[in-house]
Amino acid sequence: MSDRAVVLIPSRMTATRLPGKPLADILGTPMIVHVWRRGVEAGIGPVVIACDDQRIADVVIAAGGEAVLTDPNHPSGSDRIFEALNRYDPDGRFDVVVNVQGDLPTIEAAAVKAAFAPLDDPAVDIATIAAEITVEEEKTNPNVVKAVGTPIGPDRLRALYFTRATAPTGPGPLYHHIGLYAYRRTALERFVTLPPSPLEKREKLEQLRALEAGMRIDVGIVNTVPLGVDTPEDLHKARALLSR
Repeated sequence: MSDRAVVLIPSRMTATRLPGKPLADILGTPMIVHVWRRGVEAGIGPVVIACDDQRIADVVIAAGGEAVLTDPNHPSGSDRIFEALNRYDPDGRFDVVVNVQGDLPTIEAAAVKAAFAPLDDPAVDIATIAAEITVEEEKTNPNVVKAVGTPIGPDRLRALYFTRATAPTGPGPLYHHIGLYAYRRTALERFVTLPPSPLEKREKLEQLRALEAGMRIDVGIVNTVPLGVDTPEDLHKARALLSR
């Protein structure tokens, strides 16, 4: 495992359901600063916010962090972090990139580490995480993405597919995919040059592009799904969780 890793957190001001989401107040601190702190606690490497608005950069810098401004028109978070990586590290010092979503204020540092760990295996191009589904309704909810894979060790799957459907069928656990990724830099460079793939467009899941291109994704199994903040109701939940 290389120790040359950087954590990049994409953050956009223009969320439709919760405008100004990165700056939403949670216990007196902007949400993006909570996420930045969790990334720092993971102890993987420098943590940089990849943002599209100077106001986000300002609050991160005021908290002691680093931020890089990126094009506001990127089609995906992976494109945003690729631009941020090349702006922050044009000389290629870092060869692993951990992508933590900027709307996960309750993410645990252990989950960030779990996404990084599968890259111990040099055959793995991309790593991510999932948690076993324990709520019955989530098994059939198309908004809950399922990671389907072959167990290859304790708390580790080799991903075969990701789907909004209920899969696989038959007895056994189902896994809720959590959109937190660690890329080898070479894998990220390849990924962003690939066109959207047929299954990616059908399922509306970007990670399928990598699988369809023959890239290997391994999945670390964690205990809990962090709360993603997309609505005012989610924001209230996040405040309650973090107040504990």
